[in-house]
Amino acid sequence: MKPLIEDLLRQALHTLQAAGDVPADVATQFAGDIKIDNTKNPEHGDFASNLALILAKPARSNPRALAAKLVAALPANPNVTRVEIAGPGFINFFVSADAVAAVVERIRADGDAFGRSQAGAGQRVQVEFVSANPTGPLHVGHGRGAAYGATVADLLEAVGFDVHREYYVNDAGRQMNILAASVWLRYLELCGEAYDFPSNGYKGDYVQDIAATLHREHGDSYHFPIAQVFAGIPADAPAGGDKEEHIDALIERAQTLLGDNRYRFVFELGLNVILDDIRDDLARFGVTYQEWYSERSLADKGAVMHALDKLKASGHVYEKEGALWFRSTEFGDEKDRVVVRDNGQTTYFASDIAYHLEKFERGFERVIDVWGADHHGYVPRVKAALTAMGQDAGKLDVLLVQFAILYKGGERMQMSTRSGEFVTLRELRKEVGSDAARFFYVLRKCEQHLDFDLDLAKSQSSDNPVYYIQYAHARVHSVLRQLGEKGLERDPARGSANIGLLTEDHENALIGRLARYPEVLEAAALNHEPHQLAHYLRDLANDFHTYYNAHQFLVDDAALRDARLNLIEATAQVLRNGLKLLGVSAPEAM
Repeated sequence: MKPLIEDLLRQALHTLQAAGDVPADVATQFAGDIKIDNTKNPEHGDFASNLALILAKPARSNPRALAAKLVAALPANPNVTRVEIAGPGFINFFVSADAVAAVVERIRADGDAFGRSQAGAGQRVQVEFVSANPTGPLHVGHGRGAAYGATVADLLEAVGFDVHREYYVNDAGRQMNILAASVWLRYLELCGEAYDFPSNGYKGDYVQDIAATLHREHGDSYHFPIAQVFAGIPADAPAGGDKEEHIDALIERAQTLLGDNRYRFVFELGLNVILDDIRDDLARFGVTYQEWYSERSLADKGAVMHALDKLKASGHVYEKEGALWFRSTEFGDEKDRVVVRDNGQTTYFASDIAYHLEKFERGFERVIDVWGADHHGYVPRVKAALTAMGQDAGKLDVLLVQFAILYKGGERMQMSTRSGEFVTLRELRKEVGSDAARFFYVLRKCEQHLDFDLDLAKSQSSDNPVYYIQYAHARVHSVLRQLGEKGLERDPARGSANIGLLTEDHENALIGRLARYPEVLEAAALNHEPHQLAHYLRDLANDFHTYYNAHQFLVDDAALRDARLNLIEATAQVLRNGLKLLGVSAPEAM
């Protein structure tokens, strides 16, 4: 109904323009952006518009008088039974019962496509999310970014965008070298060597598993005496040294002793085992990608140098102390950033700006990055680099996701990839299931902290929103099964013909909620706010459960029975459509 009312107001505005009551430039400016809102009080109609209030000042008119002129110019439409002016100039629309009820049949006709639109048609958007360093399994903190990013991508696709989902694989740089050194050191333990494992190494059991694979398949081929390995290595932090210098020296020693080929093999073994685990974990979580983009490929194809050349050409880099710096302070960053170190190696930041430049050069109209909230300081420098390279930084949206804090039995659970003390995403899925995890992760705005209550997620009660919504869907199918068990026949066409019999307050509330699904879906997509859809489904389930508890569906009156069955079937369809976009199943029995 909203598009219909918007069109009626647009026609009225053009009529006032032709009559000289509204200047042509004002009418043109506002005709394409007419807003219609749902009313909160049924006494004020079904929909309301503040168009007269917005137009009043530029049209130099009293808002209530302008509202009266707009109402008088509205074309007649059988779906609108009454129009009233309220307050200082709001226009309230009352819609016919037949028009409201028609949504039931539209849902049944559109099926899985109901609610989808072409709002983003013709626009290519890339959504990059998770992109966790392949240095360990995904933990529950990564899970929130996975659920959020996947849902944002699915929502955008549902409203017509051409969406490309991408995982940026950080397969180069220091953290991967720390992982390789950690694997090799654990391998040396299996060769019988004893030493104090570095405090800054990766300590999880998964590192020992990779080391065991190396030892099982290659025996002592990578073995060196521990005295040779640690000779001249700076002291670690527990011994009064610097943990960073200690691990960096061990990395260099591993590279020297193993040589390029053997060191690269250990490096690749750690990378591939963990990356395969991440792929599998995400796939089982319902998260898939069109592309896994390698950081190393940027250097291989010259993309990093291409980006640096563009920065140099624009005059936004300078040399200092043997390093090359990007003058990011000119674009509002707190300090300038190094892009090439004094040893000639490019920085991670250089790779990152090359990656973002390459995204736009691939032809994406919009780019969305889903990052952890701890990366908030990184946003202005990336946007600064894009601007310096001649790109429109406004086309990059960085959505910052707060880590989820997991609680079990009222106690907070710790997460640290480096220490190995964390709850993996796989463990969470095993504990509560993918449905509950996917739903709980998107219940709040991404920038808000999320306390994930493990016990609540497993409970079978109305307090558990995902259970409550799924139970509503299952209840509809239970009613349809009871229809057959009682030997009753159903005629959907008869239900359609008698949809006007649905006049109970609970029915009106449910139908009204169903009618709002398309606008909720579009708002959730365009604002990147999956929680809007999650809360809508919770409200829809509540409307259904209230209706279920107040009325019998399988009544003797066949016409009323079929009309009610059409209504609850439409409700199940919308629940199913919405849950699918959230990555949650819609069971038919529970």
